[in-house]
Amino acid sequence: MVKQVLLLGSGFVAKPTVDILSANKDIEVTVACRTLEKAKELAGSVAKAISLDVTDEAALDAAVSQVDLVISLIPYIYHATVVKSAIKNKKNVVTTSYINPQLKALEQQIKDAGIVVMNEIGLDPGIDHLYAVKTIDEVHRAGGKIKSFLSYCGGLPSPEDSDNPLGYKFSWSSRGVLLALTNQAKYWKDGKIEEVSSEELMASAKPYFIYPGFAFVCYPNRDSTTYKELYNIPEAETVIRGTLRFQGFPEFVKVLVDLGFLKEDANEIFSKPIAWKDALAQYIGAPSSSEADLVSTIASKATFKNEADQQRIINGLRWLGLFSDNAITPRGNPLDTLCATLEELMQFEEHERDLVCLQHKFGIEWADGSSETRTSTLVEYGDPKGYSAMAKLVGVPCAVAVEQVLDGTLSTPGLWAPMTPEINNPLMKTLKEKYGIFLTEKTL
Repeated sequence: MVKQVLLLGSGFVAKPTVDILSANKDIEVTVACRTLEKAKELAGSVAKAISLDVTDEAALDAAVSQVDLVISLIPYIYHATVVKSAIKNKKNVVTTSYINPQLKALEQQIKDAGIVVMNEIGLDPGIDHLYAVKTIDEVHRAGGKIKSFLSYCGGLPSPEDSDNPLGYKFSWSSRGVLLALTNQAKYWKDGKIEEVSSEELMASAKPYFIYPGFAFVCYPNRDSTTYKELYNIPEAETVIRGTLRFQGFPEFVKVLVDLGFLKEDANEIFSKPIAWKDALAQYIGAPSSSEADLVSTIASKATFKNEADQQRIINGLRWLGLFSDNAITPRGNPLDTLCATLEELMQFEEHERDLVCLQHKFGIEWADGSSETRTSTLVEYGDPKGYSAMAKLVGVPCAVAVEQVLDGTLSTPGLWAPMTPEINNPLMKTLKEKYGIFLTEKTL
């Protein structure tokens, strides 16, 4: 029996998922997007394509009723809508997003419907869970304790392609990347909960050593405190999950925050295509749009580490064209107008490749009182002629999870994430043996 799979979404990370599942003779894939053109582009010659608006309940139910499993790679705010339809039609679901409260509220209905809803099976979340749970489980079985758990992940341009003032490039919408920089953060440090306000997030960034060849800095992600419970490490005194960027990035973004460029509030200045220098002057209240006035106003509003860094960041703002006669792409507010310029200037070029780095660091205390530090590390480069590292590391685990739900490897009804060895071991085995995706484990 050929199994039917409906894939919702058109993001670049979906391509490996479509390709892997379509290559399986027992699976037929249909790609659904709001616009048929986008669906056809992703489906290529290997899958079917349809137009579907997930907010149209009748159309969604009709599409879901025709298949065995739904993959939801659309924005997470729609996952609950998709899962409700799957409950009604008794169909399985796989997503790469975090389990949100809206999904949690459906847990009993999911079990009652007898379906599997597997989430968090991309890179971060996904591969990170697989190798965190693995080491934690091994240490606990051997009678040890996890005293500290640090986990950092970054999707970046490869070093030779990090050639702009932010040391960063966008392979998808820059809006999500920038908005994540305005989150507050919360984590366990030495037995106490520490909090970082959104304004201070970039200032809290610190150098982080993984390999000598990478100039990484790290800052914490949203709320890491829940991972004590999720990873079953109540004994841990330090639990931090965070993001990796190249050095110089946080200071640059901090200046954008100081100037008010990460705000989404509507502003008349950004509603018509005026010169960037005029928009900037009006927005920050400079006496004129001359470069000298813009620079001195920026210097009075932003904080810099030192003079050299101030010069570097001013040069970067000049590179972005903020002091120039170039017209803004008016999007009605500072954030989206800036995003339009960033996306224009900071895309990956055809021949360039991305880099993903993920590392867990475990501080272990054994029953005899001795301590040990272990790391699990992944460094993956994109292939300019094939998949980006990010697409591969999100799309492949998703496809493997879909196959394991369809073949019954994962068959217990419920709302799942990769948090137990029973779910994780088969996923890790396939990812390593078939696709060469694994973390390298070391004892320091």
